[in-house]
Amino acid sequence: MADTPLPASVSFPEFTPLTTTQWQERIQRDLKGQDPSALAWHTPEGFTLTPFYHREALDALGGAPVPQVRAQGHWRNVPTYSVPADDRGHAAIDRAAAALERGADGAHFVLTSAADFDVDYLHLHLPLQLTYVGYTVRRGAAEFLRRLQATEATPRGFLQFDPVTCRVPDLPAQFQDLRTAVALSQAWPEFQTLGIDAAYYANRGATATQQLAFALSTAAALLSELPIHELPVEMVARALQVHISINPNYFFEIAKLRALRRLFATLVQAYGVPTEVALEIPIFASTSSWSQTTLDPHTNLLRVTTEAMSAVLGGANTISVGTFDSLIHAPNELAERLARNLPVLLREEAYLDWVQDPAAGSYYLETLTDQLAREGWALFQKVQAAGGLPQATGLVLQELHAAAQAQFRRIATGEHVVVGTNRFQNPNEQFDYNPKRLLRSREFDSTRATYPTEVLRLATAMHFDRREKQRKRAAMVLLGAHTNQHILESFLRTLPDQERPELREAHPDGTLSVLFSSAEEATLMYATPEQFGRLSRAVSHVPIDEPEFVPPVLLTSDLPTMQEAIRIFGFREFTVQGYSTEDVLARLQGKK
Repeated sequence: MADTPLPASVSFPEFTPLTTTQWQERIQRDLKGQDPSALAWHTPEGFTLTPFYHREALDALGGAPVPQVRAQGHWRNVPTYSVPADDRGHAAIDRAAAALERGADGAHFVLTSAADFDVDYLHLHLPLQLTYVGYTVRRGAAEFLRRLQATEATPRGFLQFDPVTCRVPDLPAQFQDLRTAVALSQAWPEFQTLGIDAAYYANRGATATQQLAFALSTAAALLSELPIHELPVEMVARALQVHISINPNYFFEIAKLRALRRLFATLVQAYGVPTEVALEIPIFASTSSWSQTTLDPHTNLLRVTTEAMSAVLGGANTISVGTFDSLIHAPNELAERLARNLPVLLREEAYLDWVQDPAAGSYYLETLTDQLAREGWALFQKVQAAGGLPQATGLVLQELHAAAQAQFRRIATGEHVVVGTNRFQNPNEQFDYNPKRLLRSREFDSTRATYPTEVLRLATAMHFDRREKQRKRAAMVLLGAHTNQHILESFLRTLPDQERPELREAHPDGTLSVLFSSAEEATLMYATPEQFGRLSRAVSHVPIDEPEFVPPVLLTSDLPTMQEAIRIFGFREFTVQGYSTEDVLARLQGKK
């Protein structure tokens, strides 16, 4: 029998301790006269981070906080499968069953229609008492749990139905449905019934501070509205789970999850719930759709890697890694295998399952966790002062819109780098998908950070292809609101400082940006939503009183019809002084 090595204390006597003053002197010397304050980072959250932290940072916090420990010890690798309407879910269940044999620890099904989902088939292939399974539903939470109950299994996993975040009508009835669901699941100790969908905000551009604040406000609404005599507040708190998305801002995302647990402890204490209940609230972390790109899509593998690492190191209980090509391709074996194996690598080869809360005691991360918690709590109080959710939905959406627009501007100006999209682009990229079909698709996700840049690149690629092949039909692509300003800022980055012209305002507030393209020309234009809607109906031959019509992103017609429609409905051209639209597009496309 081999000898078991005895543990030995770790010390590095050859390294003498350095004081903060000594570090600062070294930084001054290395910067060669540059002011160290120039390296400070003014974050999108509104506070500033310094480039250097030392042991005094923990003293400022009152000492190192207590490490955070997961209740169950290990985190789960749980892929997500979308099940469309009128689909029994058999194909998704089969894929999930195969994944469980290849490294997955469970499955998460996003159900468009929960009533259509075949629970019996699920139980046959993924025995519910043995398999961790999560379900996201749009309504009918209690009825869905009754169907699970009919299998006579004791399910493990979670149910996510968040009528507050998703703004479902008739909230009193939805709250009653959730009360019934919580009561039904009381005999299932490993099942969480009240899922808070904080991922909704992360996937629409919310800052880390906003995600924390809005998740807290949703939790406060549930803790205030759901308890009744038969359903005490502690029972509600024990049924909670938070679903949150992780973006590529590595250290911020680690700190965000750590701050979330601290803030929930503060929140539940206000409702008289023991603090340990908050520390045990499961966190379901998924990689972000907000950060995904269609341009150079393999770079998404880099993004989901850092996102998954942040989720693990931040203390998530369950992790779902999205496929790198979900925006442009149907589910496929290669993409699902890569997504499934990434957490396996982090666990089995990077050993990220060996230490709980590895960020504990870090001067920088403890400081960042504290700052995010303070900023998140302050915004939460602002939302509560406005009536809390759902009453303060208008304020929340206003804050969310401002954060998303700020992110769009940072990408357009190059302040925020997205590899393959606004930096290190591949001008000769060959799309292995049809850009025209993608733009026409209603499933094409327009709520992403790089969407304005992508739709312009795709539209101009289609234009240059049309011009080269002398195709006679004209096209109009909706680029989105405020996009002309982003085009201006992106275009300026391609010019030397001395050549940058004085530019007029790109377009009035509230107007939509479009690209008109024919074999002869490409023109950037703008119009009001009403003008674009009327033109879309005319070109698509849809009656003006048709209530279900949604203007498509891509319109095509013969050239005379499109030119006449532009004239009749009053579209205006957007110009850059001294440059034609084709010059602008060619530069942005990397063709000049």
